Amino acid sequence: MSLLFVYGTLCFPEVARALLGRLPRSRPAAVTGWRAAALPGRAYPGLVPAAVPTALVAGRVLSGLSPRERAVLDAFEGDEYEARRVVLVDGRSVSVYVWRDVTAALDQTWDADAFAAAHLPAFVSRISRRHRS
Repeated sequence: MSLLFVYGTLCFPEVARALLGRLPRSRPAAVTGWRAAALPGRAYPGLVPAAVPTALVAGRVLSGLSPRERAVLDAFEGDEYEARRVVLVDGRSVSVYVWRDVTAALDQTWDADAFAAAHLPAFVSRISRRHRS
């Protein structure tokens, strides 16, 4: 079974449901050696290598995704991300979408609470409109 580690907007059930039409099985997970970086002009983060190997990114592992659902997520992430394998803190090897342009990442860590407060409803609405058309 293919496992997908998510660390940003896909951790929000509303976003996953808007994209996939259902809420996939998930559980908490974390990866070290990476950081969820804020990106200039974007509400979502990018996973980039961390300066310190002990840096931790908390997220969720999605399981039970169909090939069609993975294709939807690939399209959602677009060319700015690439799918890679990483090893979670618990030793499992999983796929994750990594931000390609490391030089564009800001020094700040992405703030999920700030995203939820300022962007989540509009973000979900945009996704829902896009996937209905």
